[in-house]
Amino acid sequence: MQVNPRIGWDFAAAMRTFLRADPDVIMIGEMRDAETARIAVEASLTGHLVLSTLHTNSAPESVTRLLEIGLDPFTFSDSLLGILAQRLVRRLCVHCRQPVALDEPQAQELARQFLASGRGSQGPADVQALLARWRARHAASGGPLRLWRAVGCPSCEGQGYRGRLGLHELMSADDAIRQLVRHRAPAAELQAAALAAGMVTLRQDGIDKALSGLTDLSEALAASNT
Repeated sequence: MQVNPRIGWDFAAAMRTFLRADPDVIMIGEMRDAETARIAVEASLTGHLVLSTLHTNSAPESVTRLLEIGLDPFTFSDSLLGILAQRLVRRLCVHCRQPVALDEPQAQELARQFLASGRGSQGPADVQALLARWRARHAASGGPLRLWRAVGCPSCEGQGYRGRLGLHELMSADDAIRQLVRHRAPAAELQAAALAAGMVTLRQDGIDKALSGLTDLSEALAASNT
């Protein structure tokens, strides 16, 4: 349903009306104000699955944003299931993309970028362990790791790209995350806890998809520069 604030039909008013019908799932276009967010949390606590969008730089920063607009951290922490951050990149055309082999120094630098994004150790042993996993997953028949570059052909109208692809960062709300939310912890602490629980950052997901040939590295890095 389209909102119309000029007649008083905003997100909060629509939410109150919809809740009278006791729906199982509610989708809110965007959390824009404290009243909408508060009603959404209350609906979640009474058994409804509430989905919404929010404009922030990363999944952990979404918690900070919602607390800043006035949500109670205790009720919010109890209602939170997870936050998914997304960035869109251009998808390489499968008809004309070309592989570019990485030499050992280039592969090691890419591995260090991947580990740095997750705030992990970047020692030689960690880099080599990651490269071994990448080779097992992405390298063809024991060959070198490859990235891919856009070329252009009639199928993609000479652009080298066709369609778009999502990079994702999923922060699941476990007990550690909920405890940090209750104490209004900064986004850096939330990110550290999420990474410890296995969260993959936007940059890590982008590098994985670049190695898989779905997009190129420049697209992945540009979309995950925050």
